[in-house]
Parts: sequence; structure tokens; C-alpha cells
Amino acid sequence: MADEIKEVEGTEQVNEQQAFGKENQQPVSEKTKSYMEMAQDVLAEVNKVILGKKGEVAEIMTAFLADGHVLLEDIPGVGKTTLALAFSRAMGLESKRVQFTPDVLPSDLTGFSIYKRANDSFAYQEGIVFTNILLADEINRTSPKTQSALLEVMEERRVSVEGITRDVPEPFLVIATQNPSGTAGTQYLPDNEIDRFMVTMSIGYPDFQSELEIAKTIGDLKSRADLVTPVITKEAFLQMRREIYDVYVKDVVYDYLLRLVAATRNHIYIERGASPRATIALVKMSRAYAWLNGRKYVVPNDVLIQLPYVLAHRIIMSAAAKVGSINKYEVIEEIARTVKIPYMGVKR
Repeated sequence: MADEIKEVEGTEQVNEQQAFGKENQQPVSEKTKSYMEMAQDVLAEVNKVILGKKGEVAEIMTAFLADGHVLLEDIPGVGKTTLALAFSRAMGLESKRVQFTPDVLPSDLTGFSIYKRANDSFAYQEGIVFTNILLADEINRTSPKTQSALLEVMEERRVSVEGITRDVPEPFLVIATQNPSGTAGTQYLPDNEIDRFMVTMSIGYPDFQSELEIAKTIGDLKSRADLVTPVITKEAFLQMRREIYDVYVKDVVYDYLLRLVAATRNHIYIERGASPRATIALVKMSRAYAWLNGRKYVVPNDVLIQLPYVLAHRIIMSAAAKVGSINKYEVIEEIARTVKIPYMGVKR
């Protein structure tokens, strides 16, 4: 879908982007260049073990830089656990995994107090959310009550247990997976929970050559993630994330971005359009994508590329769309083609 969106711009837009860069590009400091190179090093490490998925790996890194959570809809066995482990090791972060089943309780996530006979008092035991990267596997198999507990920590970055609020570590990022709709034992996620994920995507099957390479490199490692070497520290990643807010967005790009989101709210095939949270997410993702590609300014193409990842899980299709077998990505592509791309160059 992202590749299809890229084609919307055309040659004229590329020239406009070049003009925009000459007019408005902020100089990239040596310190920023260093962080940008570190980010590329992280991608290189993860791509050592997640073969043939450079685009997907870059998108997840973009979401992390934008301080967002990622929702994956995939079949089992495509490397989601390895992906989370690879990112955590490359960035010097702690990671944990929770397998959601109907009997997982909110206290398994948030923690609970247990009685200590030795000192005749209760002691708080941290739940699994006290980590940097949480892989929430098969999130749509657990109860709504447990999902609500995860919802709070995703939004607030803190948990409330027995009247006491505790902050989770920084950064706190969630990679959640859900089984395809209709799979045995699953239920639909509440709309407000889905909206908390900054992007949604699918890793999918590897291509033939990549899967052949995976087969040839099977060894005695417990996990392919063991091949990953730490290349940055947690402190370096937090600094990268702060730099995203310095990426420049021109007023016409803000206007263009908002018109794209607004177009979902009065489309014949969309029953409910994207919320203002989608606008915020699109701004963050566009900035992070620009920064990851070595720029400190956003161009319309950055917005277009991020559009399907940010909007697909936030729009509800109408009955007319279902009757016509029209999917979300077709509608998003149509919106991308019909909303006029702003001219970014210098007027002559």
C-alpha cells in the first residue's frame, strides 16, 4: 500500500520537494547526523535477523521514534517475537512478552501486592508492563477487562494499583499482535483501544530468497535475535526521540495533512472517519519518517507514505463499501489521489 501511495506524487512533486529543501531545509548538526547514523545502525542490526522486510522494520522504527505503539495483524510464525527482541537488543532496551489468553488478569499486567510474613507487611510486585518494549501477543484473545488495563498504560505510561499510581520505564513501547478476524477464540478489540496504536501493519510471509536464507542459517542459537549486537544505549534512543520535535513542518504541509484526515469524515464509503488523534499521529509519524531519512523538514511525500499505516485501523467502512467489496486501503489510496498536493517550491 505504501508503495502505491508513493506513486501519487509524480515527477512534478519531486521537483517541488527539491525546491522546498533549498528554501527551508534546516542545517543538520554533526550531533544530529551522529544520531541519524545510529538509527541506521539499529535498522541494520534488526535486518540481520528479519530478512526481506526492510520496509516493515523501518516503519516500526519510525513508530518508536514517534513514541507510538504498533499493532500487527499476522499469522503465527512470521518472526514477531524475534522482531521485538532484535529491536530491544539493538537499542539496549529491556523487553518482555505476554501471551494473551482468556485467563490473563489485569494484575498480571499492572502488578499486585503480596503479604510478606517476615516483616508483616504487603509488598508490591511489578507486573509485566514494567519494561521498555512489551510484546503483547494475540491481544484479541484476552478479556475486555485485561485489555482495559493495557489501555491505561499505553496512553498514560503509568499504572494504578490499590490507589497508588506508578510510572513505567521510559521508553515504553508496545508491539501488539492480533489474530485475523474470525480466528477461533478471538474477539474484536474496542475502538478506543485500537485508536491508541499509532500504526497498524502486517509483516507477512518472507519472499522466497529470504526464507531460503533463513533455512540455510539455522544453527544452535536459541533465537535468531542472538545475532543482534547492541549499537546504541537507551539514553541515545531517548535523545533521538526528542529530536523528532525539532523537525520542521511548513504550514501548507499541516494544511495538506489535515485535509487528508478530514477527507475520511465525509467519504461515501466511510461510516466513521479518523479522529483528531489520527491527525496527531500523522504529524508525529511524518516527522519521524523525515528524520529517519536524514531530513529535518517534512515534505508531502512523508505524509503520503505514512497515511495508510496511520489511518487504516481508525476508519470504519460503510455498508455501501461492504456491498461493493471495497477495502480500506482502496479508499485511502483514492483520498491520497484526490486531495491536491501543495506546491512547495519558490514562487516565480
